[in-house]
Amino acid sequence: MILDLSDDTVLHELWTVQRLAYAVEAELIGFDGIPPLHESEDELRACDETFLGLHDEEGLAGAVSYRLDGSTVDICRLVVHPRAHRRGIASKLLDALPPGPQTVSTGTKNEPALALYRKRGFVETGTREVAPGVTLTDLSR
Repeated sequence: MILDLSDDTVLHELWTVQRLAYAVEAELIGFDGIPPLHESEDELRACDETFLGLHDEEGLAGAVSYRLDGSTVDICRLVVHPRAHRRGIASKLLDALPPGPQTVSTGTKNEPALALYRKRGFVETGTREVAPGVTLTDLSR
């Protein structure tokens, strides 16, 4: 389940799923300046996050990345291939994270992501503006 980003094939598959997933979010929030949407494969490889992935019959269906900040799991990315939406992939990925307090952020206008996080026990802790008219909602559980 841990993705080895030193493997070029794994890296490319993750990069592709990430771009597809963040393109959907960009459309939902009306902002295409999401940093991972414009990240190169080399930048992705160097991001210093731990990635967990789930595969289906067609390949990588989704991935989550995190960093540990003491005992807190800081969720950096949660991406699901558009072909795999509404199949429980994101929930399974969240369940695979290490135990402990967890934090995450998502676009305030990304209602599907906010609904998922709320359903999984996250509560909103604040919002912050990241570009004119674009805010992120911070959540924790």
